[in-house]
Amino acid sequence: MSALPRVLLVDDSKLVRASLAQHIKAHYEVREEADGEAAWQTLVLDQSIRAVVSDLQMPKMDGYALLERLRGSRLRRLQQMPFILVSGEETEEERSKARSLGASDFITKGSGAIEILTRLGNLLALHEAQENLDSGRQQLVQNPATGLFTRRYLELQAAQALSHSARHGMDVSLMVLGFDGYDVLTRKLGATLAEEVGNRFARMLGAKMRQEDSLGHLEAGRFAVVSPGTAPQFCASFAERVRQAVEASRLTVQGQSLGLTVSIGLASMPTDRVSSAGALLELADQRMQIAMQAGGNRTEAGGSLPATRPISLPHALELLRANRQGPVLPHLDALLAQLVPLLALMDREMGLNFPLEQIDRYLSEREKPNK
Repeated sequence: MSALPRVLLVDDSKLVRASLAQHIKAHYEVREEADGEAAWQTLVLDQSIRAVVSDLQMPKMDGYALLERLRGSRLRRLQQMPFILVSGEETEEERSKARSLGASDFITKGSGAIEILTRLGNLLALHEAQENLDSGRQQLVQNPATGLFTRRYLELQAAQALSHSARHGMDVSLMVLGFDGYDVLTRKLGATLAEEVGNRFARMLGAKMRQEDSLGHLEAGRFAVVSPGTAPQFCASFAERVRQAVEASRLTVQGQSLGLTVSIGLASMPTDRVSSAGALLELADQRMQIAMQAGGNRTEAGGSLPATRPISLPHALELLRANRQGPVLPHLDALLAQLVPLLALMDREMGLNFPLEQIDRYLSEREKPNK
């Protein structure tokens, strides 16, 4: 395999192609085609080609048409590929048309070796610099493993939201979500499968978010959501819905049924007086860790909102349908108290002879230590 950049020369004259190849072959690997249609097929299939030097007048498809097809391609590499158009007579009309179609450069036949090499070298260096810049921007915006926003980009989003909040008096809320026992999950499944579990969770979370919210990946098993214009109590309600959805989920990996829970930390402005977007994210992360240390599967908002909420009957039934009795057990007394009116109605209408007096006595005894 050649280490030289590959350049496609397109001209219906074999003599012209040979002359151009002679000029550049010491610095570039050369591939040749005799018309625009053949060149197009080569460009689609050969991903190693880095630049095109094409004649203007050719059979089947001229240089203008080839250029226009490249710039209109769905393939990003072809849209941005350096393209030098070569003409026998360099007129202002030709140059203007070439520029409007997206030509990178325009030269006349008979240009010397130094000029061709200089222009090719400059174009490829500029293209490489642009690719590196685009790659850097992409890495700033998206985590390559998950496709989600990075921590740095989330901080920028939060900073913009805080600036808007300061001008218009709106709330900004941020929550950090982490899988409880993620290190145990990683040892059990391996890093790759544990990451896939995280990706499934991210897709579920993304489907529940508003369009103006930003979901990001902080690190393995840990995610964050920036919610502009969201008051703390509404963010807490959303966090609880997410927590309950994960708790009741049925996730099977390699034939194993996994019971997962998340801990969630919330922070918001202006309720929490922090100095920056980064500090707001750190505060939410700290509260998420507090929730984990307190046993996990809970929401922590720094005391301004309840850290946990009583389990509802529908949620308890979801958990039982998922064969997850553990999260229901601590709430049996509260659930039974909620069921008493329904049991009394069923007993009266259906004659089932429920032990209602025994249930009332049991609940009364359980309430005494709290009085």
